[in-house]
Amino acid sequence: MNRKERNRLVVDNLPLVGYLVSEVCAAASHLSRDDLASAGAIALITSADSFNPELGVPFGAFARKRILGAFADDMRSSDWATRGARRRIKETVAVQDSLTAALGRKPSIDEMASALGVDRESVRAGLADASRTVTTLDGPTTEYLAADIPLPEESLLVAERLSYLRAAVAALPASMRFIVEQIYFKDRAVKDIAAELGITHSAVSQQRAEAVRLMRDGMATHYSDTDGADIVPQSRISPVRRIAYLTGVSEHITRATRASAVLA
Repeated sequence: MNRKERNRLVVDNLPLVGYLVSEVCAAASHLSRDDLASAGAIALITSADSFNPELGVPFGAFARKRILGAFADDMRSSDWATRGARRRIKETVAVQDSLTAALGRKPSIDEMASALGVDRESVRAGLADASRTVTTLDGPTTEYLAADIPLPEESLLVAERLSYLRAAVAALPASMRFIVEQIYFKDRAVKDIAAELGITHSAVSQQRAEAVRLMRDGMATHYSDTDGADIVPQSRISPVRRIAYLTGVSEHITRATRASAVLA
């Protein structure tokens, strides 16, 4: 698979990252949406790099497993809970589930305290801790192979491609950039964005589609195996505006490269 095909997979599947971020944040509202989105974007890129369509596995399913694995890894790295705290949380949740099944309803604090042999405040503390731990993500849904973790040299390529993707978004015209960020990274509904901007649902959808086409052009031009002369533009805007966009992508990449060099 060449770079052009990999770039298309990444751009076309950005909504998957946003969807999974929203799904996880809905279950654990204390998590940082931005941190998860960043981890998910990197996982999406590594998925596109290693995807083999000949295996017959849909890319969405392949990428989803890696993205969830990246979420779990990121969350574990910043998990506040000690081993003892995690054990208490596990016990509290287990008793709550057992009593719920036995009583046919959610147990009271007193009932849980009696079953655990602790006071009411200990139960409340255990439940509060359980609501902000990553224990529930330690199950099979987020398992991933150690072989999926990129090697150091692969990590450099992932970071490079992510910087190009960020540049492709940052260089979009202001209205398109807003729509892309709100839909793909903030998980907002098109109708809500349309209402905020005072335009129609169709207008938002059209700008989103054109933004994706522009991003494909930007990635293909600045991060492709093929010669620029062989690239067929996907966007439908005028050649002058397309050139302005591609120039903007280049400028964003240059600034990011210089910033990285200074930090290094």
